[in-house]
Amino acid sequence: MNEISIHGKIFIPYIPFDKIEERTKSITKDLEKEYKGKNVMFLGILNGAFMFMSELMRHYENACKISFVKVSSYHGMESAGKIHELIGLNEDLSDYDVIIVEDIIDTGLTIISIIDAVKKLNAKSVATATLLFKKEALKIDFTPDYIGFEIPNRFVLGFGLDYDGLGRNHKDIYQLKP
Repeated sequence: MNEISIHGKIFIPYIPFDKIEERTKSITKDLEKEYKGKNVMFLGILNGAFMFMSELMRHYENACKISFVKVSSYHGMESAGKIHELIGLNEDLSDYDVIIVEDIIDTGLTIISIIDAVKKLNAKSVATATLLFKKEALKIDFTPDYIGFEIPNRFVLGFGLDYDGLGRNHKDIYQLKP
């Protein structure tokens, strides 16, 4: 892993793919135990969660459905604090235990908005799985059900996370150089 430059900012290696894969396998095993025999739908949050969702699904062996919703709350490197739903939920969730899959939870505003929308569609239950959790950035009282890594409130990219649309394609996670 070498440092990378995007839009004139330097990002240094932070979490290598092998650690991401190891942690994702562990989360998947927990999910398989918890949801064995249940009617499960994984709901991935685009664009950022696509790689984490893919990695979870690559290892998940129980029957499940997969869907996605696209929302946006970032502008550059800052959370806008406002949710802009781009593609809404159009699935009937009344028979499903829904697991919302996020790339990162920082302020908590996006995930709470999505949880509320899923509950309004009568899901049997709603759980959250996030690759990254910035507990110190939370603006609400919330803890995800499944956490890949708790990280400090620093800007990161790679493995689906971006900076103004760039950097999602890196298999490792990078942190903004101080």
